[in-house]
Amino acid sequence: MSHLADEVLDLARGLIRIDTTNGNETAAAEYLADYLEGVGVECELVARDPARANLLARLPGRSREGSLAFVGHLDVVPADARDWSHPPFAGVVDDDGFLFGRGAVDMKNEVAARCVAMAELARSGFVPSADLWLVMVADEEDGNADVGMRWLLEQRPDFAPAYAINEGGGQRLELSDGRAMLTLAVGEKGTLPARVVAVGEAGHASMPTIGNNAVPLLGDLITRIGQGLAAPEPSPLLAASLEALLGRPMGDLDADLAAASALHPALEHSLPPLVGTTMAPTVLHGSPARNVMPARAWVELDCRILPGATRAEVERVVRDRLGEGPYDLEFPEEIVPGSASPVDGALARVAADVMAEQDPGASLLPLLCPGYTDSSYLRAARSDCEAYGFSPFRHTPAHVIDEGYHNADERVHVDDLTLAARFHVELARRMLR
Repeated sequence: MSHLADEVLDLARGLIRIDTTNGNETAAAEYLADYLEGVGVECELVARDPARANLLARLPGRSREGSLAFVGHLDVVPADARDWSHPPFAGVVDDDGFLFGRGAVDMKNEVAARCVAMAELARSGFVPSADLWLVMVADEEDGNADVGMRWLLEQRPDFAPAYAINEGGGQRLELSDGRAMLTLAVGEKGTLPARVVAVGEAGHASMPTIGNNAVPLLGDLITRIGQGLAAPEPSPLLAASLEALLGRPMGDLDADLAAASALHPALEHSLPPLVGTTMAPTVLHGSPARNVMPARAWVELDCRILPGATRAEVERVVRDRLGEGPYDLEFPEEIVPGSASPVDGALARVAADVMAEQDPGASLLPLLCPGYTDSSYLRAARSDCEAYGFSPFRHTPAHVIDEGYHNADERVHVDDLTLAARFHVELARRMLR
């Protein structure tokens, strides 16, 4: 498979050069369809909006039971070229072997690797035991247009994979104790935005002692919220993560979190959100006029919740953080539940076996993704779907990956494109043998 290195790099560079900033996904879908159809892979573009098509490709299996899906998204977030070392849509490879571009990590690298793996399997005459799907969707980064995964699953009930591999994991962490671990995203947190409304009394701004300005009241409430980090609560997923990191069952939660977080700088930021409901203050609203002290002022909290959390539980933890005070608590949107797949599911075990050969000495670290991916829609459409986030990195440092998400100078080492393509070829062969 030595030819894969040039092939996956060429495909990734071509994808990056198609500007799909929250739109124009059809051009990228057509580009990939042309590539896959050239090796005999069945492809179909499915679109609610002609400019924002989703790509469905399939290698028919001997059965429809136990199908596997390679999943990804084609859209990217905006990029301001003034902040970049290289133009964000040029697909430049620097002297150190890094491919720069918007989407290099999130996630045209994985899209290219999965497409090349599909092509390689088709060229080799591989006949899977069950359908092998490749599904590259629109509208993941924003989602408000509803033209991507949620809509596609509704429109195409024939696409209901038992297993799916998506974005969200694969970072290689060199731990301070000498071990190496590769992150495996086993699930995602959900969301339930909350609005905290400070209640005072309106007055004229020229006489600040008249009335009870809600803005200072809100300031006090925001101080209580702070950064909005969760109060630690034990959960099975957290226990699995800590046990993998510490090599023993979870004991004292606070002490174990501190010990695990100290193993790698990336864990200092990725572990704390996984212990419960986070409530980051993000949106503020005060008076509609400068000369009016408002009776009400509010802050919106971006609350990220664990799988299984209810609205009542979220309300409890927010009120516990706020304490007493003149405020109302509102929930302007419906809950979007989190979800997770088994830590030791069949697909996770096969991924671990493949990586044990491709990266000896590194083990998988199951983690809940603090953000949100389309894997949640896959699990909602089929309750027994095992969906994980994983594509291996070995040559791109974890801090480069983290700093590149939605940021300037997003980049991936070209050797990781080849590693990922080979991983997906072997994963499909073993899962669908």
